[in-house]
Amino acid sequence: MATTVIETERLILKALTKEDAKALFAIFSDHEVMKYWNTEPWGSMEQATCFIAKSTATLENNTQMTLGIYWKETGELLGKIMLFSYDKPSKRAEIGFGISRRYWGKGIVSEAGQALVEHAFNHLGLRRIEAEIDPDNISSSKALERLGFEKEGVLKQRWEINGVVSDSAIYGLLAR
Repeated sequence: MATTVIETERLILKALTKEDAKALFAIFSDHEVMKYWNTEPWGSMEQATCFIAKSTATLENNTQMTLGIYWKETGELLGKIMLFSYDKPSKRAEIGFGISRRYWGKGIVSEAGQALVEHAFNHLGLRRIEAEIDPDNISSSKALERLGFEKEGVLKQRWEINGVVSDSAIYGLLAR
């Protein structure tokens, strides 16, 4: 999973840099963006800088791929998309994404997701990509289904955040 730049019609997917910390913090400190995540909204800029540093390290050691989603026209950071829980022997990874609320409903996740899925199957040799989401997150379930993912099941009471227990819906996509 060496450093990668993926271009689509409107977007560039590439490694995050230290300069992205402020924009990344603005996105992931938003309670609406983080509503269905299994972690709290970010509370400090330090979380953004630590996330970027960790993302850089995992890209370099080929254990995870976290790419910023940038608007090609302006270079603005819109969010991030990731392949993680990479299991090389099984040729499997999990996909995750999050974008600024300002860009919801504009096809950003579909465009970035399609590009990363194609890269994962065609260049990384993955056989399977999985996703785990809160079953109440209708937007993410629709985005995954548009990408060809199939709902494979539900894990009951999988997460507890601040006393709130939630299930996980599991989605899978196989290489064609």
